[in-house]
Amino acid sequence: MYIRHPRVLILTAGYGEGHLQVSRALEHSFRANDVKDVEIFDLMKEAHPIINSVSSKLYQMSTFSSQFGFDYYGWSYYATRDNNPVGSVNRYLNALGKRKIQEMIEDFRPDAIINTFPFGSVTEMGRDFSIPTSTVITDYTLHSRWIHPDTDKYYVATEELKDQLIRYQGAARESVSVTGIPVRSTFYEGSTASFPIQKEGRPIKNSVLIMAGSFAIFHHIVELVQILLEKGNCEIALVCGRHEKMILKLSSLFKGRPDVQIFGYVEHMPELMAGSSCIVTKAGGITLTEAVVSGLPVFIYKPFGGQERENALYFTNNGLAEIAYEARELGEQICKFLKEPAASEQIRNRMASLCKGEAAELIVKDILTTLQEQRSLNKTTHFAAHK
Repeated sequence: MYIRHPRVLILTAGYGEGHLQVSRALEHSFRANDVKDVEIFDLMKEAHPIINSVSSKLYQMSTFSSQFGFDYYGWSYYATRDNNPVGSVNRYLNALGKRKIQEMIEDFRPDAIINTFPFGSVTEMGRDFSIPTSTVITDYTLHSRWIHPDTDKYYVATEELKDQLIRYQGAARESVSVTGIPVRSTFYEGSTASFPIQKEGRPIKNSVLIMAGSFAIFHHIVELVQILLEKGNCEIALVCGRHEKMILKLSSLFKGRPDVQIFGYVEHMPELMAGSSCIVTKAGGITLTEAVVSGLPVFIYKPFGGQERENALYFTNNGLAEIAYEARELGEQICKFLKEPAASEQIRNRMASLCKGEAAELIVKDILTTLQEQRSLNKTTHFAAHK
């Protein structure tokens, strides 16, 4: 059905895990469709290691700076959000990585290039080499850096984003597809949950999944857990990632509490989400999408400036999440939610309407179909020219 043995180049950046997770989901789907030559390349890391290092540190510090001082990352996001996509600032930024991507194209010779990070240089080089380029927007909000007139196809999370690209940026309707944001295929598989714990002689309680790394201040986590244990009648799973000190401190504080589970870095997040009543998390586009696919109501704590704040506002404005700025406020929101089963059902229904299917699979099949159509058109043109 599709072009045989296409070569696909996926370009990403290592700011957080989100862009890389999207890239891996796409790679997995390409390989499931028998596309073997797929390469993920961190363009910023390879082309501009110093800029990449500084930008990564600013991003990592944004959580703390928004709590205690000037949020440079948030400021820069809003200062450039509405820039002209082909204006002087974006033209300068689009030049980043241009030489490196040219080397990659000449070496790898891809049939298709996919951006999971806003690299304007990629779409320009794709035009120069006649290679179709696609951009997967990994948030629920639009920023000028994602937009470039040479982009062949945009894949977006919502109809609102599609309308913005068409109405305000002049994108052709057929160049924008609403697919959702790619996440691991296991989130679509309805895995059997390993949480909450079934207690002998007791019904299963409500369960709250807390991404502990979302909290800049440790005692805010503790305050939230204590409120939920006192008033929420629930079980709690705390996911700490690779924060070893946090794991040790929380394990010590809640030792002997079977209704509190402490996890480090987990691979079984789909199971944890599937077995939870709600999640407390940051407002990254990937985690929010995982919650949507899992039908899991979201509580967002102190979203910091930039795309996370805008993602949070989109979710709250559409009745998919609540935002809190104090631990006590957050605890009260969750306790109220747990006492109202109808609220959970309403949110899950809204999330179901937002989910278009397995996003990575939708994107991959669309790209492969485009390549096949392009190949057929080239053959027809070649045949007509030699008649």
